[in-house]
Amino acid sequence: MHAIDPWGSFAVKDYGHVFKEFGLQEFPEQYSRRLGHYLFDRGIIIAHRDFDRVLKRIEARKPFVNITGIAASGPFHLGHKVDIDLFRFFRESGGRNYFAVCDLDAFLSRPDDKIPDLKTAKKWAVQNAADALALGLEEDDIYVQSRKETRYYEFAFELSKKITKNTFEAVYGHVDLGKVAANFLQYADIMHPQLAEFEGSMPSITGIGLDQDPHARLTRDIAKRLPYGLEVPGFIYFRHQSGLQPGQKMSSSVHESAIFLNDDLKTAEKKIKRAFSGGQPTVEEHRAKGGNLEIDLVFEMLKFHYPDSKELGKIGKEFASGEMLAAGLKQFAVDFFVPMLKEHQARVKENMKKAEKIVNG
Repeated sequence: MHAIDPWGSFAVKDYGHVFKEFGLQEFPEQYSRRLGHYLFDRGIIIAHRDFDRVLKRIEARKPFVNITGIAASGPFHLGHKVDIDLFRFFRESGGRNYFAVCDLDAFLSRPDDKIPDLKTAKKWAVQNAADALALGLEEDDIYVQSRKETRYYEFAFELSKKITKNTFEAVYGHVDLGKVAANFLQYADIMHPQLAEFEGSMPSITGIGLDQDPHARLTRDIAKRLPYGLEVPGFIYFRHQSGLQPGQKMSSSVHESAIFLNDDLKTAEKKIKRAFSGGQPTVEEHRAKGGNLEIDLVFEMLKFHYPDSKELGKIGKEFASGEMLAAGLKQFAVDFFVPMLKEHQARVKENMKKAEKIVNG
């Protein structure tokens, strides 16, 4: 059995094996053409479960639930930005929007040396909410688990009776009580917007990394056994954004693996310049053979975040042909990401009071 750990920091590599084992559908190229956004055009979106129902709603200009979230366990990095970029795309496509800042989840599922108390989770929740606002979300898009309506908690407790210890252990490989409790909240996050007290039954979409598929499978299974006539939640999967060195995804748990949105600008520049390169060992060899875009992690970061596809294609060709050296590609990335971070950090400061209100009332 191919194990997937939703709480781990290592990237899933064998996509084909996971697709086959867990019944994921590859994301069709025709869908990408119909959606017209670089996240789809560049192969960043790789798989789905029932996205076709949401696509029909988008094209018919009918509402659908757009739900995602983040555990409030640390600072945002570029991997989190992709999640928000996808959420924003669906918001602009007619979604009814629910962005969960999961302070209770973080406290329950993270070790004490990382999140020792709910106060710490709430501190990160404020920072995360400010980041989300700075990245273009509105106050009405965001909620914090610990301040949700009573009906949300009632629903989470209802869900707790729909799964057995054996099922949980079969899917996750363990029965950690904190993570069990956190998961019921996650299932509630994804399904509660379809309750009559919120939007009512309609197709929904949640963007996740492939490592989060265990949550998706159980959510879908539970939805089929509830008495509310909910549509089975749909999921869309983005390719892992690699860390700055091979073999890891960007992770809040491994600080050197990621560009964090609150990184000091000089620190961010250093991280980019130290990132694993697909360039050749010498200038002469690079000019002759060209760079390897498939393994260059700086180009991968640009692929996930640089909005101008034409310019990105030009840069890629120059590096792959040997015309542009690794140092030139890294400088191009520095010139893009460092001003982006500077502007983002200024917007975070502007939104901090709003974020504190969202989290603390």
